[in-house]
Amino acid sequence: MSGSLRLAGHAKDLGGGFKVRRLLPAVQRQAVGPFLFFDHFGPVTVEPGAGHDVRPHPHIGLATVTYLFSGAIMHRDSLGCVQQIEPGAINWMTAGRGIVHSERRPESLANQSFVNHGIQLWAALPQAHEEAEPSFVHTPSAAIPQVQVGDATVRVLIGEAFGHTSPVATYSPTLYLDVLLPAGAALEIPALVQEMAVYAVDAPVQLNAELLDAQLLAVMEAGQLMRLVAGDSAVRLMVIGGDALDAPRHMWWNFVSSRKDRIVQAASDWEAQTMGQVPGEVEWIPLPEHRFKG
Repeated sequence: MSGSLRLAGHAKDLGGGFKVRRLLPAVQRQAVGPFLFFDHFGPVTVEPGAGHDVRPHPHIGLATVTYLFSGAIMHRDSLGCVQQIEPGAINWMTAGRGIVHSERRPESLANQSFVNHGIQLWAALPQAHEEAEPSFVHTPSAAIPQVQVGDATVRVLIGEAFGHTSPVATYSPTLYLDVLLPAGAALEIPALVQEMAVYAVDAPVQLNAELLDAQLLAVMEAGQLMRLVAGDSAVRLMVIGGDALDAPRHMWWNFVSSRKDRIVQAASDWEAQTMGQVPGEVEWIPLPEHRFKG
């Protein structure tokens, strides 16, 4: 088998008709390396007046990793950071002990139609860093290493591959690659980290001589290389991975922790609105009616 597990994901409506394909977490697998949340959103045309804005909401115990293929998102957070997220850049937000952020349409695109398409990941922070100071780091597209490997173009978004190292700082060994494979081209990726998986964004691909359909996540067996061969059309592939989690994580709503009581505390803090506010914003997303049982 080319992958020990293949995940098809499921559709999730985030509100306002904004739907994503959620690959992680899955019943069969909580995480690949530190990544325990994988949303593929779009391509979706955002029309003027569309209700796709995500109002202020909190996180703990994780880092969000946002990457766009097309479009734009305006990030604002309780640290006062304001950053327009654009294609090719890596935006790493460490929630740690707690952060609040919103994700909205940029004002410059208020009266325009545009296509949003990208991936959002959550990386669990190691237990020793679950309560780290919150931070937000934007790494522009131009700072991301890009390498030609045969006919393939590989962008090293996070971690190390093919002799190149991303400038994005992480709390544990982490891998994130954006691979463009032209029609008929082949690429071998060795086992660079303990756990690895590959996602076919927009077309099928041969993975170790077996077909991997578009929008499937193939989780590799430990130590197994990937031999990828594109078919009659070019394919975009996202490779994720890293060291295995140091302990299972509890996930509820936007909170991740190795401790159940910490999630209960975070829910109470958000309900009391003591986790911070995004400057200039007066809205917020309330806690879900279905509460974490602990």
